[in-house]
Amino acid sequence: MTTTSRQVAICQPNEAETFGNDNVTMRLLLDSADTGGSVSTLEVTMKPGADGATPHFHTKSDELFYIAEGELQLLAGDRIVTVAAGGSIVVPKLMPHAFGATPDSSARILIALMPGVQRFEYFRILDRIAKGESTFQDLLDSQEEFDNHFIDRPDWWAERNANRR
Repeated sequence: MTTTSRQVAICQPNEAETFGNDNVTMRLLLDSADTGGSVSTLEVTMKPGADGATPHFHTKSDELFYIAEGELQLLAGDRIVTVAAGGSIVVPKLMPHAFGATPDSSARILIALMPGVQRFEYFRILDRIAKGESTFQDLLDSQEEFDNHFIDRPDWWAERNANRR
């Protein structure tokens, strides 16, 4: 019989920490500490045209996006692609990426960072910024801790803004 040294990681629907605004909702599912470091997961729901994440990259983890509903527009390296419900994308570590719902569709996605990085506090900082309880500088100061490194990608913003007209 095969055995493992860690327990199964389970997040029941009512256990997920949830926050957001009128355009984007995040449900924190399993963080790295819950999975023995193998993965960190969250669900993001976006209204049509809503931005999910600004351009950034990770140095330690690949990032999986599974589109459960709607359509997701994604920057991956030098490509900007649209992926519909049922599709998935894996962005390798060090590759710049960003995402948002397409202008004509909402999107509900599962994100998995592999290997996991303890990141739930990163999303709590985002929530505090939205509420005016924290500053963007706090987020910038946490880039190393949460392995989320922001970059400038004018091509991404040009594409997002062109689609909003």
